[in-house]
Amino acid sequence: MESITLYFRSGPSDKVYQASILSKDAGYLVQFAYGRRGSTLSTGSKTPTPVEYPIAKDIYDRLVREKMAKGYTPGTDAGTTTLPDSPGQHSGIHCQLLNPINEQQLDQVLLNPDYWMQEKLDGRRLLLRKDGDQITGINRLGFPTAVPDGIARNAAKYPRNFVIDGEAVGDTFHAFDLLTIGPEDMRPLAFSVRYLRIRDMLNAFDHPHIRGVRVFFPPQTAGWFQQFKNEGKEGVVFKHKDAPYIPGRPNSGGSQLKFKFHETASFIVTKVNDKRSVSLILFEGEKVRPAGNVTIPPNHDVPEPGTVVECRYLYAFKESGSIYQPVYLGSRTDIRAAECITAQLKYKAEVTQTAA
Repeated sequence: MESITLYFRSGPSDKVYQASILSKDAGYLVQFAYGRRGSTLSTGSKTPTPVEYPIAKDIYDRLVREKMAKGYTPGTDAGTTTLPDSPGQHSGIHCQLLNPINEQQLDQVLLNPDYWMQEKLDGRRLLLRKDGDQITGINRLGFPTAVPDGIARNAAKYPRNFVIDGEAVGDTFHAFDLLTIGPEDMRPLAFSVRYLRIRDMLNAFDHPHIRGVRVFFPPQTAGWFQQFKNEGKEGVVFKHKDAPYIPGRPNSGGSQLKFKFHETASFIVTKVNDKRSVSLILFEGEKVRPAGNVTIPPNHDVPEPGTVVECRYLYAFKESGSIYQPVYLGSRTDIRAAECITAQLKYKAEVTQTAA
């Protein structure tokens, strides 16, 4: 069916927009993907349910005209993305979410031989499912999402079915855990077993767009931890070698943890201000708390009120809840508004105490 890749380039702004008409059941869907060139694109649908072709064609044409009126032009050098054919239908797969630890808790796991460390990539969470000839991307909420074609083509080369957990950075998938392979459910097994199986699996076929995330354990851990920190990486993940893959996030603690070198949090946009700035809020129980403002860089679209966005910051002020030195990272369609809570924040008093 019809598809188009549009791009917009002006100064530091370099954005991609893809639109497609896909056949589904007895009708058609209008799907889209967008984001910065070279990034893993966010996806959506203009038709929640299949519609007749004339309706889909009209929606598609209007969408393309709107983007071209904003300065987008057709291009073929932006790469292609495999869009999901049922983005609103839950996959039935839930990913494992990790609780953060602070520097005091870090000492308990960094040199513990029972905990294995992996680099935490700065990308978009993505699970890959291969079922016969079909490759499906699944986001952290469990819904189908777009897969860059290079990743999809590589995944299709493996002869057996599988579900792999990882992080997509541009057109590269960084695989860090294995949920299923063939008929085997790997989730109840120890992480050490899952890691060895995914390592063997990736060694069995050619996949330039899929990379395994290496594991480190004492006495290597401390040296690699410091190297990742010095290189400005996002952070690290610690997994107990005997831990199963448990969907969801524990209320606290857990056997699989994350430590970030840079503070980031998810916020809800409440208002668009002047000079490409937006106001942010968080939930604290049933209360709504202001979290300050953030400037939107030229290479990002200004998010509308109600959008969930991610920001990096130095720390938050306990009195006001506002974040200090915020940097806008982008919108997050894979994070629910209910997850935007004040418990994410690291406050100034904690930073001072840590540095002492």
